[in-house]
Amino acid sequence: MDTAPSAQPPASTAPAVGNRRRVATASALASAVEWYDYFVFGIAAALVLGDLYFPAGSPTAGVMASFATFAVGFLARPLGGIVAGHLGDKRGRKPMLVLALTLMGVATTGIGLLPTYETIGVAAPILLVLLRVAQGVAVGAQWGGAMLLATEYAPEGKRGVYGSVVQLGVPIGVVTANTVFLAAGALTTDSAFAAWGWRVPFLVGLLVLGLAWYIHTRVEETPAFKEAERALAEQEKSEQSSPLRTILRDHLGTVFLAGGSFAVNTATFYILITGVLDYTTRELDMKKGPVLMVSLCVSLTQLVLIPAAAALSDRVGRIRIYAFGAAGIALWAVPLFLLIDTGSLLWLAVGTFVASCFLSIMYGPQAALFAELFTPEMRYTGASLGYQIAAVAGGGLAPFVMVLLLEATGTSMAVSGYIIALSVIALVSIKVLADRARAAEPEAAPEAKAEAESAG
Repeated sequence: MDTAPSAQPPASTAPAVGNRRRVATASALASAVEWYDYFVFGIAAALVLGDLYFPAGSPTAGVMASFATFAVGFLARPLGGIVAGHLGDKRGRKPMLVLALTLMGVATTGIGLLPTYETIGVAAPILLVLLRVAQGVAVGAQWGGAMLLATEYAPEGKRGVYGSVVQLGVPIGVVTANTVFLAAGALTTDSAFAAWGWRVPFLVGLLVLGLAWYIHTRVEETPAFKEAERALAEQEKSEQSSPLRTILRDHLGTVFLAGGSFAVNTATFYILITGVLDYTTRELDMKKGPVLMVSLCVSLTQLVLIPAAAALSDRVGRIRIYAFGAAGIALWAVPLFLLIDTGSLLWLAVGTFVASCFLSIMYGPQAALFAELFTPEMRYTGASLGYQIAAVAGGGLAPFVMVLLLEATGTSMAVSGYIIALSVIALVSIKVLADRARAAEPEAAPEAKAEAESAG
């Protein structure tokens, strides 16, 4: 790796157990509510936004337009990662996380209140895109802050487990978003759901503002940042580079390798929760309620698999677990869509469950792995950029690419090929990261060397 991972804080300055638990809980909740707000847009894009905000043309054109708006949020995520990463490395993890949560709460509530095309014309899709951009900036800023609050408070040998509490925000967000949409659909008629029922999940986003206030008033800055802050002060006195400039000048290769290693995970994930929802309901004539229920149940299994994979990575190494998950995604890509194409809820559940297992195996250790690629004074910037590059290259475009491939080829095997191609990129990136880790070990300090070994 470009830089040796930093050691944990000395025992004398280690935070109290109660404080660690409070920070871990706050980080998990921050991640969960942020991802909930982000995911409700994806579900709405597959179900209603095309008709309400992009009514011209065919149903396929409307869905593609709404998925394009969905993708815009991903294009904005690197901006959030860059700005929050730079300021988070210079001013602290906590204030950037609070700001990200506040922006997400305001943007999501705004979407829930936004008039449709029928009411205000072309202003409706324009405002929808702008609010989606705000969501993207917010989630791009959030991940690094929540992840570093958790991992930099972690006790020795448990960085993977502590990092996984932030990763749990994704399945919690998916489960909650699906549950709220299922409830809104069950309590309204189809016409009422299209008129106003879909707005309810967005208005729940107001709750995120309360969590932002809690973190602002009750959570302390991380010990690792406090140590890095002193180093940064010395750098500024000698007019050395900012964290962002240092990353772009010296560690951009590591950032792109991190992004390449993770793009398949985020692409496959959004194909499963958004692309498959559209495909099964529009092309296979399956009912949206049962399909959402399958997605919800599959996401529940991730609540167990993600921390289990993270804990195993603390024992046998991050790279080994991470690479196993990436290889599994590649091998399952074809069987996944063969099962989905049966139109059976049972086989849909089997196919997505196995795929979700491999995604969880990768996602569990990912937070700790990315944190260990960079030293504390540039960690927020580097880890956030790597994650958000993957989000753009994989997740943001995946549902849109899926629709294009299905329309162009008429077969879901084209989508399987897309997943396999991203898996190959991931495995090559992982191999290079592992080789760099081994090459850096002889020069690493003893405590950093031990953590480099845990990373691969």
